[in-house]
Amino acid sequence: MEVKVAAVQMSMGWNVDENIQNAEKHVRAAASAGAKIILISELFERVYFCAKEKAEYMQFAEELELNRAVNHFRGVAKELEVVLPISFYERKHAARYNSIAIIDADGEVLGVYRKSHIPHDVSGYQEKFYFNIGDTGFKVWNTKYAKIGVAICWDQWFPETARCMALMGAEILFYPTAIGSEPSDSTMDTKDHWQRVMQGHAGANLVPLVCANRTGQEYVDEIGVKFYGSSFIADHTGAKISEMDRDSEGYVIADLDLKAIDDYRSFWGLFRDRRPDLYGAISTLDGETKFQ
Repeated sequence: MEVKVAAVQMSMGWNVDENIQNAEKHVRAAASAGAKIILISELFERVYFCAKEKAEYMQFAEELELNRAVNHFRGVAKELEVVLPISFYERKHAARYNSIAIIDADGEVLGVYRKSHIPHDVSGYQEKFYFNIGDTGFKVWNTKYAKIGVAICWDQWFPETARCMALMGAEILFYPTAIGSEPSDSTMDTKDHWQRVMQGHAGANLVPLVCANRTGQEYVDEIGVKFYGSSFIADHTGAKISEMDRDSEGYVIADLDLKAIDDYRSFWGLFRDRRPDLYGAISTLDGETKFQ
């Protein structure tokens, strides 16, 4: 089975409706080019507010059923018959999560994944202030066009995330992200490192990977982050087959032959030759003590 996938890259302002309209424009363009699964970047409803701890920003969180982006793109997905993973700031009672709703091609929400790994940088990425740790566990979604695994930004630095989704049957991995400059160190540029880690996930699991990142300069008061852009698609060997530059808005797109990839994955025998009985250290924090 062949499927065309795409990742939207755009900049965001504070106006939620304008950001949703901009995202829809790019989604429609990608769908017109034949894309059936289209990824938008992390928390695209507004500026990356997590750059600074501000209690009033916690009011941005909404329950799944009330979220504007999710409800809007349910209609778009149904109209265009495309699958849309939609990132949003979720509120559930007293808890708040960095979440993504998986909208199938009929407009129905298959469920929600909550970001498992929450970063914290004293300048620029203060997510632990805003989000509880995700409690859904890793998930794979059986959409109309493919079985997809979706994780969120900081999750991509942890190879366990990608491996778990591959073991659960994911045919394609998707990562919406918000990564850019480090306000605390202007000399640091991790764009290539960030891409190489995800390329490694694709190659090590023999599963193609789609990444959608933000672009542009954003400010929360005095703290500014210049996002890397550079959204890309990697094939099952980890090679980049489609990539955007750092500053443009638009989308990357690629055709994936899932049957041929599955045959290739089976031929290599990586999942046949795994030794879970030897991997106990991975379920500990210090390599020795079993987590209770």
